[in-house]
Amino acid sequence: MTRKTLILSLALALGAAASAQGILGGHVTGNVQLDGQMSRADSTIGSEEVPERLLLNARADILYTNGNFSAGIRFEMYQNPLLGFDAQWKGQGVANYFVKYSGERLTVTAGHFYEQFGSGMILRTYEDRYLGIDNALFGVGLQYRPVDGITLKALAGKQRHFWDLGAGLVRGLDAEASLNSLIKPLADSKLRATLGAGFVSKYEEDENIASAANPEHRLNLPLNVGAASLRADLGYGGWSLQAEYARKGQDPNAVNGYIYRPGNALMLNLGYSTRGFSAGLQAKRIDNMGFKSVRSLSGEMLYINYLPAITKNHTYAFLAMYPYATQVNGEQGVQADVMYKIKKGTLLGGKYGTDVHLNSSVVTALDTTVTGLAGTDGYTAETFSKGPLLYGDVSVEVAKKLSKSVKLTATYAYQVFNPAAEGHYGAALIHNNILVADLSWKVSKGHALRFEAEWMGSDSHYDPAAGHDDRRAGDWIMGLVEWNIGTHWFLSLSDQYAYNDGTGNYYNISCGYTHGATRFQLGYGKQREGLLCIGGVCRQVPASNGLTFSLTTSF
Repeated sequence: MTRKTLILSLALALGAAASAQGILGGHVTGNVQLDGQMSRADSTIGSEEVPERLLLNARADILYTNGNFSAGIRFEMYQNPLLGFDAQWKGQGVANYFVKYSGERLTVTAGHFYEQFGSGMILRTYEDRYLGIDNALFGVGLQYRPVDGITLKALAGKQRHFWDLGAGLVRGLDAEASLNSLIKPLADSKLRATLGAGFVSKYEEDENIASAANPEHRLNLPLNVGAASLRADLGYGGWSLQAEYARKGQDPNAVNGYIYRPGNALMLNLGYSTRGFSAGLQAKRIDNMGFKSVRSLSGEMLYINYLPAITKNHTYAFLAMYPYATQVNGEQGVQADVMYKIKKGTLLGGKYGTDVHLNSSVVTALDTTVTGLAGTDGYTAETFSKGPLLYGDVSVEVAKKLSKSVKLTATYAYQVFNPAAEGHYGAALIHNNILVADLSWKVSKGHALRFEAEWMGSDSHYDPAAGHDDRRAGDWIMGLVEWNIGTHWFLSLSDQYAYNDGTGNYYNISCGYTHGATRFQLGYGKQREGLLCIGGVCRQVPASNGLTFSLTTSF
């Protein structure tokens, strides 16, 4: 049976199920999202002319459930894709469909599905519509719990690649055991322990790739590449520890330059929390852990695994202007995070108490020595020494209620960013000082105002003649006002201005209306060129000047 036949059969089955809810039972739910954009040329910010007047991304998900059975289908349309999305998304059609049985012990999924082993270092299939990433597996996934406390997983399939499937076949096994469920004396113990192990293998047919050392010779490529991991999740009282180690076999590919060095990764998370206080320490080391189902592709598509960033996921505009993307070929770093609530009635706590949040992270490259090019191990790496700094920051955030209706959050951050993290090797380090003030005011029932002011002082500068053409450069100031009008309407005005050694004045105005599960938003303004990053995965966003709109609803 072809994929088109499967799509048609599933669509007919869903339609029949929906029309017969009163007879056969079951429930149909869904959601629809439509995002549009119009942009025009603007030489000041670097926005280029768009041939078509309107760019559009749209999708509709429908899910049918009936007892232990569920089935879903997703229609997508990119006509043409929004700016920053790969042109290969252009098209429309049914992009995702599945059927699923969920029993007391056994779960079976056929079609497109998403799965993760542990923290994802050897397997994580997921979708992020804002990054334009969808590496769903198309195949079969099984989950079985033979007894309480043990979960076994098995899967096999090929990954989605835009409107097709990648050539590589992915197969995986995973096992996880909760000792508190399996060992009766631990059932009520303060000690919590879960152990797990996983293995993933990808098969890909041979191809002709020349050796860098001798172009007349072709590389002897491994057709099967395996990756395995061991993990533990421990806790006692307010303490917690998560640890995972992964190792990958020889995997010459376009991302690592077709070298044969095995890969490995280590992730550690130590945390402590009690009333009014929490602290966490995270450490990570990655060495050649890019794992794709198609060896010849670069970019963000067809990754089998996921390597999370070890830096804070900032939300304020200037704090996120220089986001850090995980370096899958090699990095190491630490992050410390502390949250403390100063008690009410104290000098610093005042009437409502004060929340203080401290965070700092440092990421460096590995200390490596190059030993060869494609067809060799590539390099050696020292385990306990560090290479050049890639990213570092420290931030302090203080949040305090000034009254029942007014809250102020103030943030200071210092960042050091190495352009080499974005592939710009040899450029000088960038140092940023950032201040943010965020004031929210509940004016009355259903009415609220929010004021945000940001400032960034940077030693970077915009000088295309000297090769410095990063439009994030320079010193910046920003103001924002948001007004929630009743329970349905909102209005937002903002402006970002590079006032020294930079370029551009990026203003935006947007308004929206929400009614029940439906939300419509309309905006006009300028978008700065840069990176959009979520969880250490990034896509390039080009400059734009024009209209945007978004409509979402669910049923």
